[in-house]
Amino acid sequence: MKTDNATIPPPETIPASEVNTRTAGTEGRPRNRFLPVALVIAIALIVAAAAYYIIAVHPYETTDDAFIDGHAIQISPKVAGRVSKVLITDNQFVKKGDSLVQIDPSDYDVATAQARANLAAAQSRLVEAQQQLNVSRAKADQDRAAVGVAEAEAKRTQADLERFQSVESRAVSRQQVDAATAAAQSSAASLEAARKKVDASDAQVGLDQAQIPTAEAIVHQVRAAMRQAELNFSYATIVAPEDGWVTHRVVENGEYVQVGQALLAVVQPNVWVTANFKETQLTNMKPGQPVWLEVDAYPHHKFKGHVDSIQAGTGVQFSLLPPENAAGNYVKVVQRVPVKIVFDEGLDSQQMLPLGASVVPRVKVR
Repeated sequence: MKTDNATIPPPETIPASEVNTRTAGTEGRPRNRFLPVALVIAIALIVAAAAYYIIAVHPYETTDDAFIDGHAIQISPKVAGRVSKVLITDNQFVKKGDSLVQIDPSDYDVATAQARANLAAAQSRLVEAQQQLNVSRAKADQDRAAVGVAEAEAKRTQADLERFQSVESRAVSRQQVDAATAAAQSSAASLEAARKKVDASDAQVGLDQAQIPTAEAIVHQVRAAMRQAELNFSYATIVAPEDGWVTHRVVENGEYVQVGQALLAVVQPNVWVTANFKETQLTNMKPGQPVWLEVDAYPHHKFKGHVDSIQAGTGVQFSLLPPENAAGNYVKVVQRVPVKIVFDEGLDSQQMLPLGASVVPRVKVR
């Protein structure tokens, strides 16, 4: 069977140059349209980056070398003894005056009772000395009265003697004159003895009077010893000096503790941030500037605070071994200066910020 090839039309012949022209035109038009869009996007990104830098970066100084700081009170006993009871647990919140540790107070109770007995004895000796002074004064008054009697008797006998001596010898006997002379001499001797006795009584009064301050001093001394014994007895119960959390407890029941031995620490709720900024970051920083604080322990909460103060010295200046910059191998290193930042908003009692926790502060300096 034969096929009629004349009925099939031949394909259209297109020159190669025309094909290239059409293809180039179709591919070039989309590229020309994409170029302005890319340019606009690039400009927008540059503007956004510049705006972000001007608004969020340039006005602030920040550092990751910052930590929560606060007051940690080391609790140590003032008296030695065996711990009879530990009244707190780890990380417990305590109030000022709450009992923390109980030391066996038996020895200090006995010492207090002995001191009270000593005070009673000293007070009794003071009263005895005061009464003795009154007795000595009364005796001295009595002796002075006896001097008056002796003086009167001496005057009388001397007058009798003078009277007997003034009359004629024939009017009185020799025996009467001798008797009057002996009586005058005896009364004079009695007067002198009475005066000596008064001097002795006055000396005894002075001696007894001098015993009063001594007895009073002993009373004060014994009272001070009793007060010390009472304090030692009270020191057997260790109490919290301030509100705070019990931290780093190392004391156990039955342990024998010495004076000054570290038992635990009480961390007060009042905390702040110590941020160690580079010295080049302090140019525009001053107290009172606002600060945004990001605490690693609470990543979804930003705290607000302000710069409280800037330390008058770099951190290494107060280290145990400060650097010797006068050495010949000196290499300049950017120093860091501690800056104290306080919180402006009250912290939740359940939202404890542990000491040493990492913080990232952002200080607005411009």
